[in-house]
Amino acid sequence: MQKKVLTSRSLALETLVQWAGSGKPMQGFINRIIHDSGLKNEERQLAVMLVMGVLREQEYLDIVISRFSKTKLAKMKPLTLAALRIGTVQICCLERIPDSAAVNETVKALKKMGQPTWLCSFVNGTLRNIARNKESLPGPENAGPGETPVLNHPAWLTARWQKRFGLEQMQAICRVNNLEPALCLQVNCTRTDREALAAQFAEQGITSTPGNFAPDSLILPEQRGAVTNLPGFADGLFQVQDQAARLACELLGPFTKQGRYLDGCAGLGGKTCILAALLPQEASLFAVDPDQRRFRLLQENLQRQGLAERVNIMQQELQEVAASEQCVSGNLFDGILIDAPCTGTGVIRKHPDIRWNRQPEDFVASQEKQLELLRIAAALVKPGGVLVYATCSLEPEENQEVVEQFLAANDAFALTDCRDFL
Repeated sequence: MQKKVLTSRSLALETLVQWAGSGKPMQGFINRIIHDSGLKNEERQLAVMLVMGVLREQEYLDIVISRFSKTKLAKMKPLTLAALRIGTVQICCLERIPDSAAVNETVKALKKMGQPTWLCSFVNGTLRNIARNKESLPGPENAGPGETPVLNHPAWLTARWQKRFGLEQMQAICRVNNLEPALCLQVNCTRTDREALAAQFAEQGITSTPGNFAPDSLILPEQRGAVTNLPGFADGLFQVQDQAARLACELLGPFTKQGRYLDGCAGLGGKTCILAALLPQEASLFAVDPDQRRFRLLQENLQRQGLAERVNIMQQELQEVAASEQCVSGNLFDGILIDAPCTGTGVIRKHPDIRWNRQPEDFVASQEKQLELLRIAAALVKPGGVLVYATCSLEPEENQEVVEQFLAANDAFALTDCRDFL
């Protein structure tokens, strides 16, 4: 049996088709490109760039394709539409790729995937027509009805944000979401400092700048490719983490030497690692997550950064912590962080698939789980202790409404303005 030969375009095509309609986060598919494809680093980078470019520019790409395709998009098979989007994003949005390569390599990918001649000819002809006429095409800033901006977000979501934030602010949010994010690192201050790591990067020709509001953060504006290839990664000198994550951790402070702290939704361990580095040596830190895969990655992250000995990790549900030996005899926590599962509408720039994977009912659906986590955590906090609730969502159903409902049912807690501590 002949082994299938993958290219960056064919891998991007397969990824988009597999993801479409799955309802799953794109990150899992991206991880397969990075770790399992067997392609060279440059090819993997291009595959990821094409996938993420299509997700960020999808509405605009569809407008362009519709101008030149005789077949309506709604009648196209997922593979056909994905191929046209991949070709169009190269022609219209990626200047460094020549139009001829964008067309030829996309069609070649279809042929290598065994697609029929008529389909390859249709995609070839449509893309060549787009390439010939691209200079006359409007850009995303005025390609919408009446020369309005193309926002590349679902209409229901932009309408929702416009009602809440106003037209100008809604459009600003969408514009930011459509930009490629710069890589943000959190420096492991137990092994190095921001200045030393920046100097190490500079020696390798890697540009970095200090984070603009979080201590120990470094921004790498030009970095592309796998973070594992960066100098210092294997030595545990940093982890990928946005600046806001550091601020959420600081809200548990000021930390005391004999304090007990819990990361109640540890996930992959980004905030757990920050807390482990921030806490005094004498303090105790616990982290809990029930998912086997996430728990394994949590362990690996702590071990790579030399922080495993500082954290007691538990693979279990949060409600199991109350009955565990960690909390017997009223041995409760001075601070608990609940970084709750949410719809993630505040991190669409980093995860552009979120905009296409969400539905209006998802916001209310998240509430029950979020309130349950807070209810459980409330029983584990010492009198006078701190309970930090954080999400990466913009939506009031997952933020203000959750906090209001929690406080209404728990009069032992009072809301504190976090700006006093940052």
